[in-house]
Amino acid sequence: MNKIAIKNYGLMAEFETPELLVQAVRESRLNGYQAVEAYTPFPVEGLDEALGLRRDSLPFFALVGGCIGAVSIYFVEYYSATIDYPINSGGRPYHSWPAFIPPAVEMAILGAALAVVLGMLILNRLPKLRHPIFGVSQFDMAERDRFFLCISAHDPLFDENRAQRFLESLEPAGIHKVKG
Repeated sequence: MNKIAIKNYGLMAEFETPELLVQAVRESRLNGYQAVEAYTPFPVEGLDEALGLRRDSLPFFALVGGCIGAVSIYFVEYYSATIDYPINSGGRPYHSWPAFIPPAVEMAILGAALAVVLGMLILNRLPKLRHPIFGVSQFDMAERDRFFLCISAHDPLFDENRAQRFLESLEPAGIHKVKG
């Protein structure tokens, strides 16, 4: 990285169609850029594969949260019904597991939902109150009808002049410097 790249977050190219963006992402990955981000107003098919994103790990968060919720409430019910306050109700055993299942299912659902929300915040590194990309005046079009590709200055191959020439070769609607 050169000294200019350290001052800037990176370079961003603006495209008018999702197809052009996906093609630009593929070409940037073929040219060796790894720190590439894409911003779109709606989900674009094929963009995840082009960016080389790995599979989402939220199902793992849901599984762990659901298991913790179910096991914890089952343990609380077992402890309260058999150890702490045993009540002989109609000659049934203290550990009457069929009665413990509905609350365990409910707590599994609650635990999974809370774990997914927490996992989403962790994986997206939120809350992020300020991001350098928000400083680009044209970036507000990303929520309407424009598609953006950003090559980060943290990329090992990033050189501002080389990246500028590369982005120009993609023929975008515009190229913008992202101040760090």
